[in-house]
Amino acid sequence: MSSIMLDCRGLACPGPVLRCLECIEKDAPLSLNVVVDDPGAHENVLRLLGSKGYTVASEHDMDVWTISASREADQNAPAAAQQQDAPCAILGAPGKTVAFITRETLGSGDDELGGKLMLNFLATLPELGGGLWRIVLVNGAVKLSTEGHPCLEKLTALAASGVSILVCGTCLGFFGLMEKKRVGETTNMLDVVTSLAAAGKVIQI
Repeated sequence: MSSIMLDCRGLACPGPVLRCLECIEKDAPLSLNVVVDDPGAHENVLRLLGSKGYTVASEHDMDVWTISASREADQNAPAAAQQQDAPCAILGAPGKTVAFITRETLGSGDDELGGKLMLNFLATLPELGGGLWRIVLVNGAVKLSTEGHPCLEKLTALAASGVSILVCGTCLGFFGLMEKKRVGETTNMLDVVTSLAAAGKVIQI
């Protein structure tokens, strides 16, 4: 299969990721070029293609990224067998817990109090031990992962202990915080949905 070009400009995540997945599953190209104009999509497409066994490189010009991906043909297995799991390596997590956090503060009534409660919540999550699999941050909660935030230290400690942390790329872009993220993987809605579906239990706040 000759090189395939996917022009994903104007598509918000997870659009570019889904187009890449469809192309890989249908055509199994050895060479793929993807053009995106969203920084979250850029990170997510890079991660997806890497997870599919491609060697990737990226060029940035103005507000457009051109991602080049290539891989060697596997003569010992059909194309379908070469494919790996979903972008975030969802292997299933029966009995495991996902904390799905949608805001910067915990509860409503007073934001200062809510900020302290969120800090305490994150500090207490290690009590779940090995049962805590993943933390997913969307909307205002992505601010927790950024430089200078009081909760960053707690999230960094959780990541160091082996907890997977996913940070919504679309949300980071919306708040202009893409360059300030300091912990976790930039992710998309496909990863979020598959994470929630794979978990044995979801804590939503």
